Amino acid sequence: MRKLGAMLLVAALALTACGSEEKPAPADGPSGSAAAADEGAAPQGADGAAALGAAPAASKTGQAAHAQTFAFGNPGGKAAVPAEAKAESTASPTTVVGDGSAASCTSEKFVAAVSTGGVITFNCGPDQVTIVVKQTAKVRNRSAKVVIDGGGKVTLSGEGKRRILYQNTCDKSLEWTTDHCQDQATPALTVQNIVFADGNSTGDKTEGGGGGAIFVRGGRLKVVNAKFVRNRCDDTGPDLGGAAIRALSQYHNQPVYIVGSTFGGASGQGGICSNGGALSSIQVSWTVINSLFSYNSAIGKGANPARGGTPGGGSGGAIYCDGDNFVVKLAGTLIEQNKANEGGGAVFFVSNDRTGTMSIESSTLRKNPSAGFETDGFPGIFFLGARPPSVSGSTLTK
Repeated sequence: MRKLGAMLLVAALALTACGSEEKPAPADGPSGSAAAADEGAAPQGADGAAALGAAPAASKTGQAAHAQTFAFGNPGGKAAVPAEAKAESTASPTTVVGDGSAASCTSEKFVAAVSTGGVITFNCGPDQVTIVVKQTAKVRNRSAKVVIDGGGKVTLSGEGKRRILYQNTCDKSLEWTTDHCQDQATPALTVQNIVFADGNSTGDKTEGGGGGAIFVRGGRLKVVNAKFVRNRCDDTGPDLGGAAIRALSQYHNQPVYIVGSTFGGASGQGGICSNGGALSSIQVSWTVINSLFSYNSAIGKGANPARGGTPGGGSGGAIYCDGDNFVVKLAGTLIEQNKANEGGGAVFFVSNDRTGTMSIESSTLRKNPSAGFETDGFPGIFFLGARPPSVSGSTLTK
């Protein structure tokens, strides 16, 4: 990433030529709970906090509800979901964690199931259950496919002490299965219908650090109808991040899909990290559909590269993306009430070789303060790429 002064100059020149193409809405939207409601934000419990792993609502037919009726993500989002981004089938599970009681759903059984791979479901009884993960669950690199489906009842907790889930095709302790670990098709990891709470990767500098709840390098990652609350990673550092998710080296630069998912959702529930209070990546494309990001924070100081006398960081209140040729697409998504100490209260996007692109479709970005810098005409966003972000059917306001 080039020095900040050069970045700002390039952005200013680009927007001088193209800034008239997309303009923010003339008036700000409503604030507080009303703002969340009119954009279909995640429903809240009686105490005002977003429902954590709440039971899915009954369907109109009276059958048990599944992914499509979850109260995760942005219910107001109506963007189409491509077939490859939809939830995976769990009709034939490889492993069922639990035998029908909450007590039978243990950390040890979950960690062992992830190590085995395949399709993982849970049988923990009729009520919501929290599994406190006592050691990070690790995907083995010989697993072609790993699906973790909580059925709308399971919360995985790192109890504020450890990362919850880890996949790394370049980690030899998990088997090095190819001579091109940085670009291999498998494992293909999907997490769906589940909550990740209180993950914390602080102090873990593997592959540069970050990824408080989930760290993935290599293979593929997909997140469908999931919720991430109160996750953390290191407070400072110029390029680490992702309190919820850190992603690197996705196969053939195919996108990480984030569908119908919530990151934060209420005051005190958001992720906190040096950069990327929810998501962070280097050289990774993202397609974010019908999702909600709120109350996440990038709390580092000094940006990237770090200014003299600072530890660096503080960019991308919700999403932090760096690298060269990558693509970010936001569709049917609400991003509000996130903040960054430096650049991009909502999104920080820097394509070092200026080939990366970003599009925003049928989405709302509002009240995402950037305390340091952002790109003129794009409130809450700092962007350097091939051309200004494409914006259609969307509202971007302070």
